This record gives sequence, C-alpha cells and structure tokens, in this order.
Amino acid sequence: MADLNRQQFLPAQISKEIITKTQEASAVMRLARQITLPGTGIAVPVITGDPDAAWVGETGMKTVSNSEVVSKLLVPYKLAVIETVSEELTRDASALYDELIKRLPLALAKKFDNTVVGGTAKPGSDFDNFAEATAQVIGTDAFGGLCSAEADIADNGGIMNGVALAPQGKSILLSAKDRNDRPLFINNVTEGAVPMILGAKTVMNKGISDAVNNVVGVAGDWTQAVYGTVEGIKIKISKDATLTTSTGTINLFQQNMVAILAEIEVGFRADVASFNLLKSE
Repeated sequence: MADLNRQQFLPAQISKEIITKTQEASAVMRLARQITLPGTGIAVPVITGDPDAAWVGETGMKTVSNSEVVSKLLVPYKLAVIETVSEELTRDASALYDELIKRLPLALAKKFDNTVVGGTAKPGSDFDNFAEATAQVIGTDAFGGLCSAEADIADNGGIMNGVALAPQGKSILLSAKDRNDRPLFINNVTEGAVPMILGAKTVMNKGISDAVNNVVGVAGDWTQAVYGTVEGIKIKISKDATLTTSTGTINLFQQNMVAILAEIEVGFRADVASFNLLKSE
C-alpha cells in the first residue's frame, strides 16, 4: 500500500486502458472526432456551409466560394470520481487495477455523455451541449421522428451519420412496427440490436438519457463534433480521509476502506445546429 500511496498517476498501460475503455463506453466519444488537447486549450475551426463549384469555360473566371468559419476555443474541464474499495483489495495491486478498469470508465463515460445531451449542467461556457438543439419526438412515431431529424440536419448543411441512444431509446425503436405489425429497426429477435438507423451508425450509453426532458437519444452529423483529453488518468489514493456522500459520511480509517480519486481533463465542441435531440414524448 505504501507504493500505491506515493503514486499520483496510474501506470501508463493501466491509464491507457481506462481511457480506451472510457472511449468505448461513451457513445459521444465513439461518434465524435478526437484531437490532442493541450492544457491551455486550443482553437477549433467550425466550418458552416459547403463550397460551391462551377463549370468554367476556357479563360473564364473561376467561381469563388466562401464558407463561414467560426473559431471556438476547446477548453479542458476536470471530470472526477471517487471510488471506495476495501483495504484488503489494495494488497494486490493487479486486483486493484482490474477493479479500477472495470468501474471507472463507465462512470466517466456516463457523466460525459449526460453532460453533452444536457442532462447534467455543462462545466463552463466553452463546453458545448445539445440542450438547445432541435428536438424530435420518436415515442409515438419513431420512423417519422427520425425522418424529421434527418431532414432538419440536412437543412442545416449536415448529414445524419450517427445516432447515440439511451436504453430507453433502444426500447422505443425495438417496439416500432410497420402497418403489417413487423419490426422496423431490427432484423430478428435474437439479435435485439439497432446497429443502423436510416443508414447511420448507432451506439448506446446510459448517459444519453435525460428523464427530466424526456431525451432518449441524439442524432447528428458527428463530423461537426470534437472532443479532446489532456494527459492520462490522474489518480490519488487515500486511506485516512473522511468522505461526504449523499447518505452521510465515510470514515476510511474506521471502516478499513481506501478511496481512489480518478480524474481526467476533457473538452467538447460542436455545431449544435447539426444535431437533433430525440425525445420519448
């Protein structure tokens, strides 16, 4: 335990595995573009509108097309979680790392996704979310709502190339049927999956759900969304702290427990007009 107490960072291979699994668990990270993010932030160009080519005769003047470029500052914000484990588990470093790899990515991915869809307040003004994005209802007419989302995204210059779903959104789509009572979005019951929606890749995460606003998914042009992380997973371990929780306090020393603080710095930017929220009602 003495060695673990002196570590502020996880071993490189463990940190990399946690980040990788966080990216695999996060629906937003699986769909959006990733860039390397310096600690001070970086300016990200967001291009709106497509260049317009034209036929040109011999010695004729070439058409000049100017797309609008908006520069946004992509700033890292700290996302953290404290996990408690029994002191006995820390006697075996490999067992502790296995437990971290199992628990931490899901917690980080869920909170990141929920912030992006607007279920959790964003950490600052330089972090985009989809709380104000155009919304479509899919609970009563799933196919119609998705078609309306694709049309709105197209009207704003995008192509719907990805859909992030909450489990509730998946349930709605699995229940959707045509006039002959046949499922619309699955090939067969044994698969039980929705791999594609109107030709767009589909991924799922619990964090995409926002029960207060009935959000069960987000569809959009994910080439217009970018996220970045700084360094790796930072970790601090304590066996003497007293933690405050929603149900009371935990005295680590008294209860033979260890607290593990894990944190990453992450930022997110997007052209919100290129996305539509999907709501159950």
